[in-house]
Amino acid sequence: MSKYIKDTDYLAISARIRAMEGSLLTRERMEQILEARSDEDAAKLLHECGYPELDASRPEAMDAALSAAREAVLEDLAGGAPDPRYIDLFKLKYDYHNVKALLKAAAVGADPSHMLMDMGRVSAAVLREALETGHLEELPDLLAQAVEEAREVLDTTRDPQLSDIVLDRWTYREMTQLAGDTGSAFLLGYVRTQIDAANLRTLIRVARMGKSGEFLRGVLLPGGEVPPESVEKAGAAGAAGITELYAPTRFQAAAEAGAQALQGGPLTEFERLCDDAVADYLDTARYVPFGEAPLIGYLAARETEYTNLRILLMGRSMGLDPDVIRSRLRAGCV
Repeated sequence: MSKYIKDTDYLAISARIRAMEGSLLTRERMEQILEARSDEDAAKLLHECGYPELDASRPEAMDAALSAAREAVLEDLAGGAPDPRYIDLFKLKYDYHNVKALLKAAAVGADPSHMLMDMGRVSAAVLREALETGHLEELPDLLAQAVEEAREVLDTTRDPQLSDIVLDRWTYREMTQLAGDTGSAFLLGYVRTQIDAANLRTLIRVARMGKSGEFLRGVLLPGGEVPPESVEKAGAAGAAGITELYAPTRFQAAAEAGAQALQGGPLTEFERLCDDAVADYLDTARYVPFGEAPLIGYLAARETEYTNLRILLMGRSMGLDPDVIRSRLRAGCV
């Protein structure tokens, strides 16, 4: 953008964010919803927290209501954000999710409607039409390039996993470019932290599956604070190499749990600690009085809240044990 944006341009929206943070669901409130005696009681608690009426007995309607609440928050904040690209960063991952769904559905002749999430920069309908007609010029440039490469890989290999890997690379590539274009060190640090978390998760999963170093090299993402070649080298050295590599980073505890998981233990604690590391980075925004950091921290917290509510409400509707649901909730509650 041609206009130089200063931290002080965020004074008004930072003040609003501080006020809105009070409406984020606390761990205690989430626990109350989880332990509610009925779905109706759970929905009532959410309504008291500002959410629309939710019917846990109708998953599609519930999902649509949560999506609408998310869109309302993003639209509200977009009106006061000096740089709309901060909002776009939290939308673009849904564009890539939808591309994955559309390509896989087209490959097997299925209807992707139930897999699409209308929460990206491009509406699901527009994206679907672009892919079906081949008119990719309607899409953002990098997204169009990603579609072409992923489609070619899927057509050539018939392997949706390889197509997904391509799209994951493009997702983080575009996130990195967008963050860099804003000039925000905090936003770029957030993206890099997510890449580090993704690579650590990949390292542990690949190691547990007994895959080769060559396979690992092909799925690691560039752009994090920890270089892919270092991750690959650590993987070759086993548990000791992994804990040594991540010891000086915010992923120390996650790496130690991952090393234990390599011995056959569950991945639940490892996954939670990866989320904790990302949440720890975002938590530094609390100490920034104004600027883009409070906005980014709040948007990330809301994203985690929506994800957790989906997990919680779906888990309740399926009759899952509360402890199972707790184990699946992501870190980030206030």
